[in-house]
Amino acid sequence: MALYHLLLVAVIQGVTEFLPVSSSGHLILLPNLTGLDDQGQVIDVAVHVGTLGAVVLYFWRDVRLALSGIPSLVRGRIDSQGAWLALCLAIATVPVVLFGLVLKLTGWDAALRSVTVIGWTMVIFGLVLWWADRRGASELTLERWSLKHAWLLGLWQAVALIPGTSRSGIVITGARFLGYERSEAARVAMLMSIPTIFASGVLLGSEVAFSADLPAARDGLIAAIFAFLAALLALTLMMRLLRSVSFTPYVVYRVVLGVGLLWWGYTVS
Repeated sequence: MALYHLLLVAVIQGVTEFLPVSSSGHLILLPNLTGLDDQGQVIDVAVHVGTLGAVVLYFWRDVRLALSGIPSLVRGRIDSQGAWLALCLAIATVPVVLFGLVLKLTGWDAALRSVTVIGWTMVIFGLVLWWADRRGASELTLERWSLKHAWLLGLWQAVALIPGTSRSGIVITGARFLGYERSEAARVAMLMSIPTIFASGVLLGSEVAFSADLPAARDGLIAAIFAFLAALLALTLMMRLLRSVSFTPYVVYRVVLGVGLLWWGYTVS
């Protein structure tokens, strides 16, 4: 792949993975709207690894806490805050894995990759995010995460498998409805992304592990590095902005882009 194409894919994935604007929707739109070739699964795996590295680094304190609780959880004991966090993350990941398998086995995942689907999900779930952010309470933190909330947010996260929904956006929406403060809703969403991105990367990686050659591996390394840097920058800026700014700017972007895509899908394509 040309270097500019790699950088474009990496930056789009890195910037949009953790902002509530849908990374998958933007990556699907890239070849549709620019005429560029699809980046392929090797690059998909690489940019997933890059963004995974960024969120792990940024939330390392929480990640380390969850990792420390895994041994107790494996032994069937929930005797620490780390074990509780690891259990909540595991429960929150189950719905998206099950729904992902259904989409994969039925072929619906490919059928949903259209400009009009992305346009509708951009608009609809953008407005739902705005509503949740305006009406949601702001009293809960990650430390008060319950198994019920983990399961409910896992169900919200599963909806993000529809392109254009935004994984982080839909989890933040659900968390705001449940009463989590803005930055805490984003924190929960980012931590939930770690096992989800890891599972997605393993799935994609298993499909390309024996087909990637040296040039593809080189391209993947470049894409992963730039996706990591872009994701870390976007994540840092968003978490800082949430101290003083609502999610409304992201909603406006989603609605404007969604309306444009609907116009494109129904009149041009």
